[in-house]
Amino acid sequence: MSEESEKKEGRSWAGAATLAGAAIGSAALAAALIYAGRRKAKAAQEPAHPEDAPETD
Repeated sequence: MSEESEKKEGRSWAGAATLAGAAIGSAALAAALIYAGRRKAKAAQEPAHPEDAPETD
């Protein structure tokens, strides 16, 4: 192979790796935002009151 074709092949792999990395990073960011939103919604709910709990003795 000539040196030019090796350089072009290297660039195409670099571009594909960059795109794959960006896609994975975007998916991870979206998952983190969804998870954080669910935790926030659960925290906003009122906690159960122990005085309303049935007696177990």
